[in-house]
Amino acid sequence: MIDERIDREHSCILAIETSCDETSVAVVRDGYEVLSSVIASQIETHKAFGGVVPEVASRKHVESITMIIEQAVEEAGIEMKDISAVAVTQGPGLVGALLVGVMAAKSLAFALGKPLIGTHHIAGHIYANRFVGDIQYPSMALVVSGGHTELVLMKEEGSFELIGRTRDDAVGEAYDKVARALGFPYPGGPHVDRMALEAPESIELPRVWLEPDSYDFSFSGLKSAVLNVVNQSKMRGEDVRIEAIARGFQESVVEVLVEKAVRAVKEYGAKQLLLCGGVAANRGLRSALTERCRAEGIQLMIPPFQYCTDNGAMIAAAAHLKWKQGSFTPLDMKADPQLPLEDWATF
Repeated sequence: MIDERIDREHSCILAIETSCDETSVAVVRDGYEVLSSVIASQIETHKAFGGVVPEVASRKHVESITMIIEQAVEEAGIEMKDISAVAVTQGPGLVGALLVGVMAAKSLAFALGKPLIGTHHIAGHIYANRFVGDIQYPSMALVVSGGHTELVLMKEEGSFELIGRTRDDAVGEAYDKVARALGFPYPGGPHVDRMALEAPESIELPRVWLEPDSYDFSFSGLKSAVLNVVNQSKMRGEDVRIEAIARGFQESVVEVLVEKAVRAVKEYGAKQLLLCGGVAANRGLRSALTERCRAEGIQLMIPPFQYCTDNGAMIAAAAHLKWKQGSFTPLDMKADPQLPLEDWATF
């Protein structure tokens, strides 16, 4: 447990995020004041492969991590001795990429004599909403990213109950696969979003609702429907209506996400709906959810664009919950690519 002489409410946490293809380090005070947030993107490196190559991602993290830590501390205007704790993404993610961050965090915590806080990646995405305002409980989080599509009920601070999840493709994964089918370069999601918003018409595509009372999601059938439209057009010698397909795909995805999220908020009596994850940067989803929540009288929180994609600041925001409880991680912590969100609960 934390030393009783230490202020549990106030912290200055240095956090490391290397779960996939972004090397990021941030310094955050008290879980919401971002002193610095540095991100080294690997997009240009992986673009040549059409997607993230795990071995390449790990190597790039090794090359960047020391420099990014130093830059984050310098930009924060602090000294290493001012850090209260070192946080790091323990999981989920690519195991090789996670290991780089975990080893760097362990080494830094040991050298400085500071506590280590292993942190859940999705908890980070959820608590990135702290950069917007206070989270009220019970709250409902709609997590949308390349690897996750989930509805998470939080009855109190640091508690997580999954009430719905994808049964196949995550929404971000579906966007990337559809983008490749439409000929867009990696990363394809932003291209589909832009094209969908500019398209004058759309092709009607199926909505997958599953069972009437289910909060689960499924996008593999929608992805197959897009591929079917593309292949049929090519077989008939017709031009592929890329803009209309992009708009039809996005309309289908957004309608299902919005309807299930709003229904979950009402059923569970949540005071807020939190949008989080990389796909939270999607303008079509942000716009539709904002409009629907306004009409329903639901308070919606969405992080700024720079905190939607993977970043160290969100890891620090979530780690502050553990700091307040004095719940620290031993130095023999291992990276866990399948770390369950419920297991990371702070209550």
